[in-house]
Amino acid sequence: MALRLRPCSPHKLTRAWGGLLLGALCLWPCLALDNARLLEASAKFNPRTVLEAQALLQSIERAALMDEPQRLSAINSYLNRRIEFHEDIDVWGKVDFWASPLEALDKGRGDCEDYAIAKYLSLIAAGTPVAKLRMVYVRASVGGRSLAHMVLAYYAEPGAEPLILDNLIADVRPASQRPDLQPVFSFNGEGLWQGVGATSAGDPLVRLSQWRELLAKVRAEGF
Repeated sequence: MALRLRPCSPHKLTRAWGGLLLGALCLWPCLALDNARLLEASAKFNPRTVLEAQALLQSIERAALMDEPQRLSAINSYLNRRIEFHEDIDVWGKVDFWASPLEALDKGRGDCEDYAIAKYLSLIAAGTPVAKLRMVYVRASVGGRSLAHMVLAYYAEPGAEPLILDNLIADVRPASQRPDLQPVFSFNGEGLWQGVGATSAGDPLVRLSQWRELLAKVRAEGF
């Protein structure tokens, strides 16, 4: 599928602070992948989605045998090819929807959060520790505009320069080679931070519905 160079719509950055991220502090345990459950869940969509699930499992299994830099590149490239960028309103009829990997692969379409979620879960399933991965909300400079966007960052060790997995650019690059991205906050299954540093962002105080719904979906899918 063609890779469309568009970040997410600007309204999402503000909404995410408003209510979606407290769950990042507690709702992403270490994940293992139940292959049989994933295939069973995919069958509830359609036969093509079963094929997508089988291909995803094969990709994860191959990636699990690689060293971490190769694994990052393999998973990043695979999901960038399998998902075509479209806004949530066009795919789901909603202004903001966080799709599970199967939902995104079933549609073959998704926005920046869907890429980052699928890469995050796939890399963990392939053996990458949660502590090395962070979902990062950024401001992306695209065509002279600053737009809200999400990427996945990988840290080889604490304090190291992160590598950025993105749907805007095909290859995995060090953060220093992505001056177009300005981090706002980051999160994973172990915490929530300002920017991409070690400073805690504290506890957002509002609703958890998006995270809870997503967690329920990915558990049902076998993660």
